[in-house]
Amino acid sequence: MRKIFLLLLIAATTGNAQTIENLLSPAFPTNLTASADGKSIAWVFNNKGSRNVFVADASGNNTKQITNYTGDDGMDMNSLSFTPDGNKLIFVRGNAANGKGEPANPAQLQQSTERMICVISKDGKGFRKIAPGFYPKISPDGKTIVYLSGGQVWTASLPDSNNKPQKLFQARGSQGSIRWSPDGTKLVFVSNRGDHSFIGIYNFMSKQITYPNPSADLDSDPVWSADSKFIAYVRKPNVRVDVPFTPKREGYPWSIRLLNVSTGEAKELWKADAGKGSVFVDDLPVADNKLLWAADNQLIFPWEKDGWMHLYALDIEKQTTKLLTPGDGEVENVILSPNKQVLFYTSNINDIDRRHIWRSNLSDGSVVCITPGEQIEWSPALTANGIAMLRSSAVRPAWPAFYNNETVADIAKELFPKEFPTQLITPQAIKIRATDGMEVPAQLFLPANYKPGELYPAVIFLHGGSRRQMLLGFNYGAYYSNAYAEHQLFASKGFIVLSLNYRSGIGYGLDFREALNYGVSGASEVKDLIGAGEYLKERKDVNQDAIGLWGGSYGGYLTAHGLAKRSDLFAAGVDIHGVHNWNDELPTFAPWYDSTKHAEIGRISFESSPMHFVKGWKSPVLFIHGDDDRNVPFSETVHMMEKLRQQNVYFEQLVLPDEVHFMLLHRNWIRTYEATFEFLEKRLKKK
Repeated sequence: MRKIFLLLLIAATTGNAQTIENLLSPAFPTNLTASADGKSIAWVFNNKGSRNVFVADASGNNTKQITNYTGDDGMDMNSLSFTPDGNKLIFVRGNAANGKGEPANPAQLQQSTERMICVISKDGKGFRKIAPGFYPKISPDGKTIVYLSGGQVWTASLPDSNNKPQKLFQARGSQGSIRWSPDGTKLVFVSNRGDHSFIGIYNFMSKQITYPNPSADLDSDPVWSADSKFIAYVRKPNVRVDVPFTPKREGYPWSIRLLNVSTGEAKELWKADAGKGSVFVDDLPVADNKLLWAADNQLIFPWEKDGWMHLYALDIEKQTTKLLTPGDGEVENVILSPNKQVLFYTSNINDIDRRHIWRSNLSDGSVVCITPGEQIEWSPALTANGIAMLRSSAVRPAWPAFYNNETVADIAKELFPKEFPTQLITPQAIKIRATDGMEVPAQLFLPANYKPGELYPAVIFLHGGSRRQMLLGFNYGAYYSNAYAEHQLFASKGFIVLSLNYRSGIGYGLDFREALNYGVSGASEVKDLIGAGEYLKERKDVNQDAIGLWGGSYGGYLTAHGLAKRSDLFAAGVDIHGVHNWNDELPTFAPWYDSTKHAEIGRISFESSPMHFVKGWKSPVLFIHGDDDRNVPFSETVHMMEKLRQQNVYFEQLVLPDEVHFMLLHRNWIRTYEATFEFLEKRLKKK
C-alpha cells in the first residue's frame, strides 16, 4: 500500500511525461479574425496536422468546429475572413507551388494539393469550393470575390455557384495587393514589374485599367479613403544592387503619396528624413498593408525615425505627423477600430522579451497597455463585447483568449489536451558578451531538479530568419513555439539550454537588426554565437566538453558556422535546412544575383559562409532537410555533406521527402525534434 501511495505521489508531483509528442500536443491557433458586426470570431486550429476552422460568439463562448478535415495531411489553411454580413467565412486550403509549378505534397496524397478558395457558413453548412487561387478579397456588398492566380487577378461570384470564375483582366507583370474601393466600383492593385512597380486601378463599370502616376520606383501598400475618392500609397526608390541579408541602416528616403482617383493627379504627402528611418522596412509591422486610413483624414504609417518601429499619424490636410506609440520597443501587429479612431497593436515596449496588446486613442493621444504581466499576447480582434486575442506563457503554448473588464480568459478551455506536461521550466533573461564586446540577449533554461555544483551538458539554440526573436515563453509563431517546446524537452532531460537572440534579429531596434557586417556582409553574428559558447564554458555548472548547437534555416547557417570555426568549443550540432554558401542561397531571394557577375560581392559572400571555414569542421553533425524546400535549396545540405565526406567528418542525415521549409506534416516536426534530441543527447551526455 505504501508503494502505491509513493507512486501516486510521484505521478502527482512530476506531471505528465515530457516527450516532444506531448509538448506539441496542443492545437496551434492562427488567423484569428472577427466579423464586421462584432458578433462572431473565428480562427484556424492546427491539431497535430489537421487544420480546421472554429467559430465562437462575441464573448468567446459557444465554440464550434465548422470544418471537418482529419488526419495529418500536410494541407495548409489560411486567409480566413468573414463576409461583410458576418454569416459566411472564406478561407484558402492547400499549398503553394514550387518553381516547377508543383504544389507541396509531403503526405503523398493522390489528389490535387493546390490552393483552393473555399466558403462555408458560420454554422458549418453550405461548404463550397470556389476556385483554385489565393489572396481572396471580398467586395463590400459580399457578392463577389477577387483573388490571385498565375500572377493575374480573377473574380468569382459568392452566392452563385453556377457562375464560372474568370480572369478579371490581363496585365503585364505580376499583380498583387488587391483592394476594393469602399463603394465597390473599383479595384486598386500593385503591378510588379521587377525593378519597378505601378499602382493600377481597374474600373468595373468601364472595364478599363489605368496606371496613374507611374514611375521608375517601387509603389506599394495602397489604401482607399472612406469616400473612394483618394488612394494613398508608399513609394520606394529602387536599388539595383540590393543584396539581401546585409545591413540597411539608411538609404534613399521613401515617401507617402496621395492620388486623386477622378483626376489621376498625385502628390507627395510626406517623405522620410535622411538617416534613421529612411529605409522602408518590409518585416515590420506584420500587416497586410502598412498604411491605414483613420478618422479625420489621418494616415497611420510605420517609421523608424527614433530607431524603433513605431506608428505615426499623418494629418493629410495639415501635413503634420504625430507619434502614436512612444517607448523603446517595436510595433508588430496593428488593427484599427471600426470607427477608425483607436489603434490596437502588439508591442514589446516596456517588456522587451514578450508581447502585449496596447491601445492608442487618436483623438486625445492616450496610450495604454491593456494586457500587462508575464504572459504573451498578440493578434487582437475586436468584437462587440471585448477583444479576442491569442496568448501564451512560459508554461503554456498559444491559445485563443478573450479580454473584457481588464481580465483575460482562455476560450474553449475544454479543447486543451490533458496530456500536455504540467511541470515546465520558466526561462530567465540574460545577456552574453560577444567576442567583439557587444552585449547580446538570450534566454537561459536550467535543468529540472537543478543542483548547484553538478556539471550539465548544454545546448545553444539559434533561431532562423534572421528577423526573429525568441521570447520568455512559447512563441507566437508555430515554428518557434515548437522550438521552445524542444527547449523544455532538453531541460527536462538534464540539459542547460541557451536560446540566443543574436544580432540581426528583431525586437531590439534598428541598429541591432541592421547590425554592421552581419550575414552576407561579414557574418558578425557568429561573434555572438562564439561568445555564447564561451559563456557556457565558463559556467561552473556546464561540462565544457559537452556544449552542442542546433537551429533551423538561419539557425542552421549559424550551427554550421560554429562547427566549422570552433569544433574545439562545440562538440556536436544539428543543422536543420541550413544555409552553407551564400552564393548558392542569394538567388532564392534576389533572382538577379549571379556571383560570377558580381565578383566582389561573391567573394565577401563566400567568406561569410560556413563553407569557407569547412576545413576546421571536426565535430559530428546531424543534417535535417526537406527536399522541396523553397527557402533554402536542398542542394545546400547535399554539398556540405560532400565536403564533410572528403574530410572524414562523422554526420548523419534525416531527409524528409517532398517536405517544405516550414514543415507541413506534424509527424515530421515530431521526427525532427526527436532526432535532434537523440543525436545531441548521445554525443553530449557521454562526455
